[in-house]
Amino acid sequence: MGKSTVSRMLEQRNVPVLDADQMVHELYAAGGLAVEPIGAAFPTAVTGGAVDRTALSACVVGNPAALRQLEDIVHPLVKAQRCLGLRRAAEWGAEAVVLDIPLLFETGAEADCDLTVAVSAPPHIQRRRVLSRKGMSPEKLASLLARQLPDAERCRKANVVIDTGCSLKETEKSIDELVSTFPSRTRKAYSKVSTDAG
Repeated sequence: MGKSTVSRMLEQRNVPVLDADQMVHELYAAGGLAVEPIGAAFPTAVTGGAVDRTALSACVVGNPAALRQLEDIVHPLVKAQRCLGLRRAAEWGAEAVVLDIPLLFETGAEADCDLTVAVSAPPHIQRRRVLSRKGMSPEKLASLLARQLPDAERCRKANVVIDTGCSLKETEKSIDELVSTFPSRTRKAYSKVSTDAG
């Protein structure tokens, strides 16, 4: 949908962003807290002391029970990392923090938010973007879409919708409008939060 682009635009405007995907990446890396429990549940998914995302994907794609087992391992670890990042942001004086969460409504994480933002793009643009990623296939995309709320429903549930199917300039204008509603102290705290929260 362009969620990573929107997060990057927010960071460029000195808004602290806690990225769930980045947290997972760190949890899966050598020494990460998810490596041992994932290795116990999916032995073929850990090589060289780190989680091999391609091997892990082969274990869970098309297997709802395995996917639930993985989520039961990873979601609490991500939530703990998010709480740590929020605590550090508050210590540095940030009054607003963006939580970049891929399955926000699907996991009920919107309950932890004061404002929800959906990033949206037309289906043909979404498909083109996703299939250009390394390791992505039409089958994997279908599996991902099956876990997500339809875009129209996400947009209906959100307080704000950012359209990324338009020009970057138009998307940036929407981001600027959103950021203008954030407390100014948030942006002043950004440099310390961004270097400390990861």
